[in-house]
Amino acid sequence: MIKHKYKRSRQRERILSILQHTDTHPTASWVYDELKKEFNNLSMGTVYRNINILVDQKLVQKIEAGSSFDRFDANTEVHYHFICRDCGCIDDLPIPKMEELDDKVQNETGYQVESHRLDFYGICPKCQKKTSN
Repeated sequence: MIKHKYKRSRQRERILSILQHTDTHPTASWVYDELKKEFNNLSMGTVYRNINILVDQKLVQKIEAGSSFDRFDANTEVHYHFICRDCGCIDDLPIPKMEELDDKVQNETGYQVESHRLDFYGICPKCQKKTSN
């Protein structure tokens, strides 16, 4: 695999910092709104380009949650997400990685498993509470 060398960028460093200090799994638009306060001439293209570089560098992961906008997570450790079908929130699930799942897939299929990603979909507790009231 070819590793790309990227020049240092203040905007990219701030994007990474913003993503590292939120647990909301934001969209690029949200990141843009946060950064626009610091960088007057910032464009959405710059935000997308820098987020894609961070994804390429494996410092950020892209979460394709079934909506029209990708969400981003600076927690690159293997962890699972719950995605609410009503409000769209994405929460990290506090359960350990299921190593046995990698082994099961590898043993039963012959594929060499390097990692896996698992997302759960349904209704979050807040939305459940709204519909029960």
